[in-house]
Order: sequence, then C-alpha cells, then structure tokens
Amino acid sequence: MSTNIKISCDKATQICNKSQYGEATILEKIKLNIHTFLCNRCKTYSKQNSLITKLLGKYLKPCDGSNHLSLQEKQELETKLKERLKT
Repeated sequence: MSTNIKISCDKATQICNKSQYGEATILEKIKLNIHTFLCNRCKTYSKQNSLITKLLGKYLKPCDGSNHLSLQEKQELETKLKERLKT
C-alpha cells in the first residue's frame, strides 16, 4: 500500500473542511498536519476555518425536517417570486 504524504493545497483545504465536521480519516488528518506545518497559507486557512465554525456553529442547527415549507407554501412562494421578477 502506497501512502503519499505530500498533498496539494486544494486537497489540504478539502481535508480541512472534512475535519471540521468529523469526516476526515486519521491518515488525512496526519497529511493535513504535515502540510499545514510546511504551508503558511493553508495553516492560515485552517485557523480561519476553525474560527468561523466556532463563531457561527452556535447559530447553525441541524435540520430535522419539521420546519420545512409545505408543497403549497413552496408553490405560493414560487408564484410570488415569478410575479416580482416580471415587474
């Protein structure tokens, strides 16, 4: 099994995002740590991403489906939007 430790900045940001939501594997986290140790831009991105998640995380609530619009409400909204766009 070949494991390439070197990753691109694009891949590092993808892993960083996955890591924020607990979806990154241990190997991905190791690769990210090595990359952010060597890359100041990705280190800054990772810090900013963590800060934004901490600041806004308390306002984000998981969707349980109970507060969705009904089909009728969606259709009414669509009709109103179409009317507004015509004028």
